[in-house]
Amino acid sequence: MNSIILPIFIAAIFPFALTGIAKIGAFTLADNHQTRAWQAQLTGYRARAHAAHQNSFEAFPIFAAAAILAAAQAPDHWLLPWLCWGFIGARVGYAYCYVADQARARSIIWFIGMACCAALFFLAAKL
Repeated sequence: MNSIILPIFIAAIFPFALTGIAKIGAFTLADNHQTRAWQAQLTGYRARAHAAHQNSFEAFPIFAAAAILAAAQAPDHWLLPWLCWGFIGARVGYAYCYVADQARARSIIWFIGMACCAALFFLAAKL
């Protein structure tokens, strides 16, 4: 079980790093009154960082559920930590590609991350 705690924690806080990329140097305290309106006006890499931020929140529950179920059902399986860290690596690559506007690579890396989640679910089902 310990092999999944850190990857789940990293996946949980990763979206905040991405919103930092979108905000640093452009977000002011005045913008905090209407954050969503400010976000809607973003362009370029800031808009892509914000989109990656949102997608990271969307991907997190799938990964967390898959990792926890796999750890409960197959806690000593050698693939468990590899799949969890594979997901984290894929999310980092995905975010990089998103911010850098590398759409094709981003989609491929997204698929790899979701494949890690699917494999975790299969591990949990002991298939």
